[in-house]
Amino acid sequence: MEKRSHVSTEKERASISEKIEQQQSEIISIPVDWHFAEDLQSRYANNVVVQSGRFEFAISFFEMQLPMLLGSPEENKAKLEAMGSIRAECVSKIVLSPELVPGLISSLQAELEKYQSQRPNQ
Repeated sequence: MEKRSHVSTEKERASISEKIEQQQSEIISIPVDWHFAEDLQSRYANNVVVQSGRFEFAISFFEMQLPMLLGSPEENKAKLEAMGSIRAECVSKIVLSPELVPGLISSLQAELEKYQSQRPNQ
C-alpha cells in the first residue's frame, strides 16, 4: 500500500482561508414579525433584581404594595415595625444570554433618553 502525503502550498492555504472568511461573513437578514399573544398579561413592577450566573443574566420584576398608613406618625412607625417586612411579589422573570445584555442596556438607555427629552421639566 502506497502512503501519500500532501503538502499544501501557500496559494492553497490562502484560497481555503478566503473561502472560510466568505462563508463566515455571509450574513442573511430576515425581517422579524413580532407577535404578542392576545392573552399576554402586562404587570406593573416597581422593583427589579438583576442577577448574573455563569452562563446567563436573570432579571426579576417585582410588585410591592405598601401598606395603608393612616395613623399618626407614631402609630405608623409601630405598624411598620410590627410587620417586619413587606412582601414583594415576583410578576415576571426573564433569563438572557450574556450576549444579549449589551443590546438590552443600549435599548433601555436610548428609550430613557427619548422619554426624558419629551419631559424636559422633570
